[in-house]
Amino acid sequence: MVKEILQKPDSFFESFTRKPGAEPRTTHYCPGCGHGVIHKLIAEAIDDFGIRERTVFISPVGCSVFGYYYFNCGNVQVAHGRAPAAATAIKRALPHAIVLSYQGDGDLAAIGGNNILQAANRGENITVIFVNNAIYGMTGSQMAPTTLIGQKTTTTPLGRTVENEGYPLRVCELLATLEAPIYIERVAITDSKHVMQARKAIRRGIQNQIDGRGFSFIELLSPCPTGWKMTPSEGKKWVDEVLSNYFKLGMYKDKNGVLKPTDGAPKKVEKKPMPAGDVLLAILGGKKEDSAAKLTRPIADENFRNPRMKVAGFGGQGILLLGQLMAESAMVLDYYSTWLPSYGPEMRGGTANCHVIVSEKRIGSPLVAETDVLMAMNLPSLDKFENDVRPDGVIFVNSSLITRKVQRDDVQAVYVPATELADELGETKVANMVMLGAYIGYTGLLSLESVLAAARTVIKRKEFMELNEKALKKGMEFAKGQRSKSLLKVAELVN
Repeated sequence: MVKEILQKPDSFFESFTRKPGAEPRTTHYCPGCGHGVIHKLIAEAIDDFGIRERTVFISPVGCSVFGYYYFNCGNVQVAHGRAPAAATAIKRALPHAIVLSYQGDGDLAAIGGNNILQAANRGENITVIFVNNAIYGMTGSQMAPTTLIGQKTTTTPLGRTVENEGYPLRVCELLATLEAPIYIERVAITDSKHVMQARKAIRRGIQNQIDGRGFSFIELLSPCPTGWKMTPSEGKKWVDEVLSNYFKLGMYKDKNGVLKPTDGAPKKVEKKPMPAGDVLLAILGGKKEDSAAKLTRPIADENFRNPRMKVAGFGGQGILLLGQLMAESAMVLDYYSTWLPSYGPEMRGGTANCHVIVSEKRIGSPLVAETDVLMAMNLPSLDKFENDVRPDGVIFVNSSLITRKVQRDDVQAVYVPATELADELGETKVANMVMLGAYIGYTGLLSLESVLAAARTVIKRKEFMELNEKALKKGMEFAKGQRSKSLLKVAELVN
C-alpha cells in the first residue's frame, strides 16, 4: 500500500535550533508573509533534484537574513545588496555548487542594483530569487525602489510621488533588455494557482543552473501584511489586485531553447593551471627555454611555508605595492595567494597595511588574524601588530626608523636597515624593495626572478626597474648574512 507522508523537506532543519527563542518549530516571519511559502518551494526543489549537499544559499540583509536558521545546506550571509557578487565568486570557485541568491526588493533593487545588473549582464550561472513586497519590510517599512505611486510608507507618509521619488523600478523588464540572461519570469505568492506557478518557476531556475545554462531570475510578488498594515488575507488580495497590476506577471525572457539540455550534471570544464615557465613567458614575452628554468619554485623551510603576512607602515612607503608584489610573485610560482589592502583616508603620511597569504592550497579568506610574518616599516606598525604574530613567527623590522627591539622572545626578529640601504642606492623610496629582498633572502619562499616578473606587470614606470632590482638584491644579500648568523647561533646553542 502506498502511503504519502507529509513532512518538512530534508533541506529544512527538522528543528530550528539555530533560531533564538523558546519555539524551535516556527520561523521568525510574520503571519501572512510570503517568505515561508517561498522557502518551502525552494527546499522541496532542492530535495527533488537531489542537490542539497552541493547547494549554497546566500542570504543578504533583510527579512530573509536568517536563512541559515532553516536551510540544511551550505549558507553564506553577505552585506546589503552584495549577494550577486558573492554568488559569482562562489560559483566560479566551486563550479559544481548550486548557488541560490535570495534577495528582497530593498536589497536587490536599491543598494544592490548595480550588483544584480552586472551579474546578469555577465550571464553568471546562478539562480536569483527576488522577493518583491514593495517595501523595506525588516527595517521599519520605509519606501523601497519598488514602492508604488501613492503607496504610504514610514518615509512617504503622504504616498510616493513621481515628482519626489520617481517611478517604481521594474527589475524583470530592466534585466530582460540584456543579452546574457537566459530566463526571467515574474510570479506571485497568493492563491494556490499562483503558488504552483511560482513552484514551477523556481524549479525551472534551479534546473537551468544544474544544466549549466546561465543566469536565471525569478521575481515573486509577496505579501508583507505587517509592513502594509493589513491582515494576511488583505495582503494577498492587494498583491492580486494592485501590486500585480503594475508589476505584470509573466515570462520576460526564455532562451532555454537555444542550448541543448544535458543529462542533469553540471558542465565540467577542465582548467589546467598554466605551468610556471609559461606564466613568466607570457609576462616577459621571451623564449620559453630562457624563462622556464628561472621559475623553479624555491624550497623554503617548513616554518616559512604557507605564510599569513601583514605588511605595515605609513602612506608613501610603498606598503601596498610591497604586498601586491608578494602576492603576484607567488602566483607566478603557481601558489595560491591573496592581497587585502587597508589604508587611512589621507593615504600619504597616514597609516597603511595589507594582508598577504601565500599557500599551496586554496585560501578560504584573505583576512589574516594570527600572523606568521610581520613586516614593520615604522614604529607604530610594530607597536600595533607585534602581538599578532604567532610563536616562532618572524618579524622583519625596518631598524632605520624603529629604534626599539622586538619585545617578545618567542619570535624571530630580523632587523633590516631598509631605509639606510635604500639611501645607499640613492633613492629612499626603494626601502620597500629592500625589505622585500630581505624577505626573499631570509625565507627562501619566493625568488628574485618571480618578483621581477611580477614587478614588470605591476610597476608602470619601467625606468625604475633597474633600481628596484638593485634594491631587491641588496636586501637579499643583507638578509642572507643575517640568516647565516641566526643558524650559527642555533648551532652553538645545540652544541
